[in-house]
Amino acid sequence: MIYLDNAATSFPKPETVAAAMIDYLTNVGASPGRSGHQLAAAAGRILFQTRKALARLFSLDDPGRIIFTENATSALNLSLFGLIRPGDRILTTGLEHNSVMRPLRHLEKLRRITIDILPGTATSDYDLKLMAEWCEQKNYRLAVINHASNVTGTLAPLPAMLPILRDNNILSIIDGAQSAGCLSIDLCRLNPDIFCFTGHKSLFGPPGTGGLYIKPGITPQPLCYGGTGSRSETEFQPDFLPDCYESGTPNTAGLAGLKAGLEFIEENGSKKIFAHEQKLTEILKQGLNKISGLTLFTPRVEDAMMPVVSFKLAGLNCSEIGHQLDQDFGIMTRVGLHCAPRAHQSIATFPEGTVRLAPGFFNTEKDMEKAIAAITKIAGRHNNG
Repeated sequence: MIYLDNAATSFPKPETVAAAMIDYLTNVGASPGRSGHQLAAAAGRILFQTRKALARLFSLDDPGRIIFTENATSALNLSLFGLIRPGDRILTTGLEHNSVMRPLRHLEKLRRITIDILPGTATSDYDLKLMAEWCEQKNYRLAVINHASNVTGTLAPLPAMLPILRDNNILSIIDGAQSAGCLSIDLCRLNPDIFCFTGHKSLFGPPGTGGLYIKPGITPQPLCYGGTGSRSETEFQPDFLPDCYESGTPNTAGLAGLKAGLEFIEENGSKKIFAHEQKLTEILKQGLNKISGLTLFTPRVEDAMMPVVSFKLAGLNCSEIGHQLDQDFGIMTRVGLHCAPRAHQSIATFPEGTVRLAPGFFNTEKDMEKAIAAITKIAGRHNNG
């Protein structure tokens, strides 16, 4: 089996991830912050150490500004519902995932907001001049930007985009689902207002983990209210971080696994991980470019890109290609719209979508060669009738 669906969920995980989860379930098991006994204290240390590991990864001074959620989708919902007011005007891009577009479309009806979409393409040519003009003229409340496209691997030029937003007093929410853990991200230097991430992709954690960083001075309204283990004498939600946004018993087993994933990144280095995945991606691009009738939807060679390669084969349905890769060659990919119809509209692959190959750190160059050979064979079958 060759697993090339890492943009959906990374697999396999480091062995330490499952071991950490089993250790919590076997030897700790208690709820953090809910009791005073030693097992509850041990569970609390897991959460604290995971926050500290995330703070180190993102070059942050205050781990308490990292909020745990189920995934990036939950983090984005908290941010959007917590900050957007009735009648606001919102800026987003043409390469967004439905984790952004669906909450925005709901808020469009619920709070009568206006949504402007900055055009984006597979070659990452965002029109920053147009963005600056819009930001000066349209009185935006906030902008939500996909750091890295799960369809094309396009990387948003955040160092150029975020100053435009700050200069116009526009709040920034960054969807880092695809970039966190893969790229070296210095949030102090980038200085977004909110950065959302998930644990189950390039952070090597288990599903059901994720969160967001909230910059000082930014106060989204909580999306969920309830027990936090703190201020139990009052029926009102605490107003301090992280408790304000973390109601209910947390996924401590999952966060133990996420901590192990973060430690794996620290041991290997995000630059080393990214370099390996970029090398595999480049092998795929070069090999697939030689196949007659195949079209790649990726950024330009000179642009930084994520380990994502989307393609179509003339005359062949994407679902059929994915089925053949799975059944005939044991190669796991993802086909279709990838929960990002807006992105596929932007690159003119809607409504069928593309075949997506997403190599990960545990893949090899030999895996890429086998994938190229398999796709070449599928194309040859079709061309030969």
